[in-house]
Amino acid sequence: MTATTSTPSATPGECTAAQAYLRLLAAVRAVLDDPLQASLAAPLLAAPIAEADEALDAAGLAGNEREFLDLVALQAVGGHAARASGG
Repeated sequence: MTATTSTPSATPGECTAAQAYLRLLAAVRAVLDDPLQASLAAPLLAAPIAEADEALDAAGLAGNEREFLDLVALQAVGGHAARASGG
């Protein structure tokens, strides 16, 4: 079960990481939706993958997928992310 802690919102670094991941998802969709570009997926996605990885590391979210995906979900709908802890 997930419980919300008293932290009212995500840090700027966490928001940056979530936004970078959303940009990565958009790039993946764009590349894979076009059959002519699908074979070029690796080189076309290298930069957005690197950006997302760097942002995750900087925010301290690497390896914490549950918390990160909660932040991504809230960023995707334009909400303010509340930090969650597993339980």
